[in-house]
Amino acid sequence: MGCELGKLAASERGGGRGGGGGDGGGGKDDIPAPPATDPRLPLTAKQKYTMLASWKGINREMEATGVNMFIKLFEEHKELLNLFEKFIALQTREEQASSEELQEHATKVMNTLDEGIRGLDDMDAFFSYLGQVGASHRRINGFQSQYFWKIEGPFLKAVEQTLGDRYTANVENIYKVTIKLIIQTLVDGFEGTGPAAGSAGS
Repeated sequence: MGCELGKLAASERGGGRGGGGGDGGGGKDDIPAPPATDPRLPLTAKQKYTMLASWKGINREMEATGVNMFIKLFEEHKELLNLFEKFIALQTREEQASSEELQEHATKVMNTLDEGIRGLDDMDAFFSYLGQVGASHRRINGFQSQYFWKIEGPFLKAVEQTLGDRYTANVENIYKVTIKLIIQTLVDGFEGTGPAAGSAGS
């Protein structure tokens, strides 16, 4: 898992180390060091800033993005409808798009993602919050940890649809790293492993 996140983040980490010759000839001392990020976050400081700035565009369209995400999820994994008693009768895209119950649930899920993404500045809070959310899914009859991963593709497609031209290759890469980290943290919480579980006993 760590290797996969590292590969995605690496394409951005390589830039910005070119020649530093300035007018004053002061060399590297004239170049301010970028602020350090938590080593548990597989994003550079610049990537994190881009992620948080981009997310503001999603934040303004939370319900629409969330509904699109679930519509795409059920298109790709129709069997998951069986986990949602309220949605099981929503067999068409049109029924799902107009369902108040789905809109409400989609907004709730997007608010969870929003809380996680805004927590990138405090990784202890990030792991604790999302770990608890993951653990709460144990109460869902028939839910399995791998189901979390099924939201990855639909999430990225919904974000792309909302952001439009703002969803550049660089932004896409950052969202891929971020959603993988979020999902892995949810899985760890569900399975009782990961940083949140480790810190709970200390």
